[in-house]
Amino acid sequence: MLEQPSVAVDSSALIEDMGSEHRQAIMQIQTVVISSMTRKLSENGFTWILPVMLAKATDPLWPDPGASIEKRIEIEIYGHRVRTMQSMIIHKRVLTSLGPERIFSLSPNIRIETRERAKTGRHLYEFTQLEIEMANGKMGDIFRVFEDLISSSVAEVKKKLHVSVEMLRTDLRVPETPFKVYSRKKLEEEYGKNWETAISEKSIYPVWVTDIPREFYDYEDEATAEWRNFDLLLPEGYGEVISGAEREYEYTKLLRKIDRDGLNRDDYGLLLRLAREGRLKPSAGAGLGIERFISYMSGTDHVAEVQPFPRIPGAVPEL
Repeated sequence: MLEQPSVAVDSSALIEDMGSEHRQAIMQIQTVVISSMTRKLSENGFTWILPVMLAKATDPLWPDPGASIEKRIEIEIYGHRVRTMQSMIIHKRVLTSLGPERIFSLSPNIRIETRERAKTGRHLYEFTQLEIEMANGKMGDIFRVFEDLISSSVAEVKKKLHVSVEMLRTDLRVPETPFKVYSRKKLEEEYGKNWETAISEKSIYPVWVTDIPREFYDYEDEATAEWRNFDLLLPEGYGEVISGAEREYEYTKLLRKIDRDGLNRDDYGLLLRLAREGRLKPSAGAGLGIERFISYMSGTDHVAEVQPFPRIPGAVPEL
């Protein structure tokens, strides 16, 4: 089980330790996992797109209760203010409406987390997500895609790298599918505000949790106040590794929710224009945190152990 570190991890020491047998085994596991997942997506008709790093629009991460951003990075280029990418959600929505309808990307994200997050064992200020989006998709479609990616990649790692796996942890299981699905409201009733930690520590396999109040682009049934979105929680206390949703696509709902959340309409001009013109397709998608998933598979105490050059909140290493 992941234990919360009592002190911040030393990023410089981790860089010096890069050549150790332990760290080399982690990198081997990551290689097999990424290869397995990208190959399977490509074989199943998904188009691999390259990521965006600077843009006028990015995920606002607001009002997500799980967000803890100390600073949002903006710079000026060619006379315009742009932001570093926090999530490619806006770009995925536009692309699946105008271009290929099933896409994936390995997308680097920059989120300057508060310094306190260094001690959670799960947070970084630079990390990579395996992003997918499916035009006209539903929650169940995303569940099945990621369940297949996770179970097959774990199986492939255990088959190809059994010596490395045994060195890092002896109890890595190929998860049974389909994963269990829980309602956030019911978990709150049973476990209180710490429901995420409780169900993650209790579970043997990954579990889906649905209906989580979040950003304006996640679909919200205004009649029932239910959100058609979800997180995937890893077992053993490793916590959330995927966030996703069915998406809002109606112009009036998007506009109303953007205003409700105090966001700037101009930041989402193209998205709103497509919705107003009826060209923004319904879709569903999600992003899997690569480092968190590899941390779980490797049994590390801190997610920074899987990065060659760790990006720990509050720490800026030489490289």
